Amino acid sequence: MRAIRIFAVLVLVFLVSPIVVIFPLSFSSGEVLTLPTPGWSLRWYEDFFYSSRWLEATKNSFIVGTITMVLATALGTFAALGLNMAQFRGKKLVLAILSLPMVVPVIVAASSMYVAFSAMGLTNSLTGLIIAHTIVAAPYVVITVLASVQTLDMTLVRAALSLGATPAQAFREVVLPLILPGVIAGAVFAFATSFDELVIAIFLTGPDQFTLPRQMFAGLREMLSPTIAAAAVIMITLSLVLLVITESARVYATRLNKPNRQQDAR
Repeated sequence: MRAIRIFAVLVLVFLVSPIVVIFPLSFSSGEVLTLPTPGWSLRWYEDFFYSSRWLEATKNSFIVGTITMVLATALGTFAALGLNMAQFRGKKLVLAILSLPMVVPVIVAASSMYVAFSAMGLTNSLTGLIIAHTIVAAPYVVITVLASVQTLDMTLVRAALSLGATPAQAFREVVLPLILPGVIAGAVFAFATSFDELVIAIFLTGPDQFTLPRQMFAGLREMLSPTIAAAAVIMITLSLVLLVITESARVYATRLNKPNRQQDAR
């Protein structure tokens, strides 16, 4: 048992070490990324927040990520509800097709989207990138929401409808609160997928639509500046915030449903 714990700790250290190393690098006073650092400074964070290139790329990433999250969450949630309630042959095949963007190599998806979007005039634009990211992110919402929907008691929905509620009211007042953890988790996955995506952005965006990952990639090609480490720390911090939001939603839903389970037990 002790050996298993030690092995688990070693695996954890192995996985986390590359992430932890980037933090001291971002505070380095040197001109290049080296360890140990020659000194400590906030100059690279200043370079990030006072650079129009980095700020514009960050703004584009937040715009694309937010719109993608809204679209993918709406489409994925309703798709999951439809798949759960509908009974037809080929249901598993439809779910497998919807999950294809998660398993297809991203370079294949990016090149295919480039060919298709070029014919529609959607390249070199944030609009095309939003559509592409929505296609890639929606399956994550479908999977997470579908897991929540499968535990939903449909008799509650039928009871609400029998009491005079409209389908929209039944969804808003009954269904959504019960599947909220899955919806929030799917939304977080959708935003993170879009915010972190690079390959599709390289194919579909022009020089005026750089996202943060693409700006970091360009920085690696031009000059290995520690500003990239500062940007990486900011992205890691954002990921931790999204993780806290997801966990908070799960805890909130657990507390919300606990009185209902106790009442049912009585």
